[in-house]
Amino acid sequence: MRRCVKCKGESVINLKSTNAAFCQEHFIEYFLRQVARAIKKYKMLAEGQQVLVAVSGGKDSMALWDALLSLGYRADGLHVDLGIGEYSEGSRLICERFAANRGARLYVLSLMDTYGSNMQEIVRRTRRVSCSVCGTVKRYLMNLVVQQKGYRVVATGHNLDDETAALLGNLFGWQEGYLARQYPHLPSTHARLPARVKPLVRLGEMETELYCRLKGIEFLADDCPLARGATSLAYKELINSLEEKMPGTKQRFLFGFWDRGRRSFIDTPVELKGCSLCGQPTTADTCLFCRLMQKAGIDPLTQPQVQEM
Repeated sequence: MRRCVKCKGESVINLKSTNAAFCQEHFIEYFLRQVARAIKKYKMLAEGQQVLVAVSGGKDSMALWDALLSLGYRADGLHVDLGIGEYSEGSRLICERFAANRGARLYVLSLMDTYGSNMQEIVRRTRRVSCSVCGTVKRYLMNLVVQQKGYRVVATGHNLDDETAALLGNLFGWQEGYLARQYPHLPSTHARLPARVKPLVRLGEMETELYCRLKGIEFLADDCPLARGATSLAYKELINSLEEKMPGTKQRFLFGFWDRGRRSFIDTPVELKGCSLCGQPTTADTCLFCRLMQKAGIDPLTQPQVQEM
C-alpha cells in the first residue's frame, strides 16, 4: 500500500484515477474538499444556505448529509419510508439515529401511514417499472414537503458512478432530452419546484462508503429489493470494467460531457401547467403521480403525513 501523499503516513485508500493515496485524516479532508469543489464549480449552494437532503439510509445520502453539515450548510433531511419490510425499517432507523446524533432536523413521510399501501403494492398495481414508479412518487412527495416547509434547494446523493451510468444509458438510447438536462445543478423551472443539486458527483461509491466507515456513519449496505435487475447496474458494471483498465475513465467521460458534449443537445423548454387533479406543475393535463395513484386505486389527493424529528 502506498503512503499518504500529504503526510507519508499509512494510507487507507489508493485512488488510481488521481494517482494519490491518503491516510484517514487526509482522505476525509479530500472528500470534503471534493464536495466543496463541486458545489462551487456548479454554483449549487450559497455559503451557509439551507438545503433539504433526500436521505434513504444508504451510504451515499448519509455521506452527503454529513458532508454538508460538516461544511457548514443548514442541511435538513427528508426520508420517504417506502414500507418495504425490514429494508425500509432499517433505512428509517438509520436516518433517525443520524439526525438525533447530529442534532439535525429530519422529516419522515410514510407511504403506509399516508396511503395505506407500500411501494411494492403500488408497483404491482400499476404494472410499471419499479424504479420509475418509485422515482415519480418520491419526487412528487418531496416537492410537496419543499412547498410546505419553504425550501428552495434539494440535494440528492447521486455520485460519480450513478452519473456515468446514467450518461452511458442515455447515450446508448440517444435520449436527447435527458442528455440536455443531465447536469449536477438543475435550477428551478417553476415557483413550486426546487432547484436540484448533486454535490457528490466528483466522488464514487468506493469513496462514499469509506467516508462513512472512517467517520463512523451508520448506513444500510443492502440494495433496494425493487432495484434488482435495473439496467443502471449493467451500465455500472461496464463502466467499472473500463475504469479498472483505464483509471480516470469515469471523470474524463462525465466531466468532458458536461464541459463540452452537453452543449450539443438542446433542452426544449416546455410549458408547465397545473395538474387537473392536484394542481402541481406538469406538462400533461393530469400529472404522472396522479395517474399512477389512480391506477393503483389510491386517492392522489390524500394529504401526506409528515413527521418532524
